[in-house]
Amino acid sequence: MTVQGKVIAITGASSGIGEATAHHLASLGAAVVLGARRTERLDRLVAEIEAAGGEAAAARVDVTRPGDLHSLVTLAVERFGRLDVLVGNAGISKIGPVADLDVEGWSAMVDVNVKGVLHGIAAALPVFRRQGRGHLVTVVSTSGLKIVPTQAVYAGTKNAVRTLLEGLRQESTDGVLRTTSISPGYVRTELIDNAVDDPAVREQARRNMADLGIDPVAVARAIAFAIDQPDDVEIGDLTIRPARQG
Repeated sequence: MTVQGKVIAITGASSGIGEATAHHLASLGAAVVLGARRTERLDRLVAEIEAAGGEAAAARVDVTRPGDLHSLVTLAVERFGRLDVLVGNAGISKIGPVADLDVEGWSAMVDVNVKGVLHGIAAALPVFRRQGRGHLVTVVSTSGLKIVPTQAVYAGTKNAVRTLLEGLRQESTDGVLRTTSISPGYVRTELIDNAVDDPAVREQARRNMADLGIDPVAVARAIAFAIDQPDDVEIGDLTIRPARQG
C-alpha cells in the first residue's frame, strides 16, 4: 500500500508542517484525521481538503491529555475503518539560556514534546498491533543533532524522543511497527512566535526564519516519502533543512 488509500492521523495539524502535511497527503489519496487545539483552523482545513476531493476528519486534540489522543485514534477507526500512520507533529519551543531558570517553559516542553509523543504511542500502538501493521512518524528537529546555546532543554526533549523511537524500533522487529524520525531544520512556521519572550529577540528570530526557512511543504514531502515505502522498508531517520543552514 502506498500513501494512496492509507488512513493517517496528524497532530499539530492546524498550521505549519502539520497543515502542509495534511494537504499533501490528502492530495496523494490518503484519508487524513487531523488533531490540534485550534478547532476553527481544523474545520477550515477539513473543508479545503474536501473541496479538493479529499477525505478528512478532525477533532480537538491537546497532546498533553492522553484521552485526546485516544479520541483521535478512535475517530480514525470509526470513520475510516483503521489507522495506518500516526504523524506526531505537535511541538513547542521555549528558547533561552538554562540560567534563566524558565522552569515553567521546561515543563511545558517536556509535557508536549515528550509526553505528547508517548501519549500518541499509547493510543496508536494497540490499534497497530490488532491490525498487524502501523507506522509512527514523529517530527523531531535538527536542534537535537547540533546542540547550540539557548536551546539546551528544547534539544533535550527532541533527543529524548529520538532515543525513545529507536528503543521502540528495536523492540518491534516483528514487522508490525515502523518508526520514522523526521528532523527539520529552519522551516517557515509559527514555532518561533512563542519561543522567545524578549520582543526584540523574537522579531529578529522571525526575520531570520523568513530569510532562511524552507517551505513546510518540503517537510510534508519527506513525510510522504517515508510513508510511501513498502511495508518491509523502514526510513528510520531523515534530516531535511535549508541548503544554506550551517
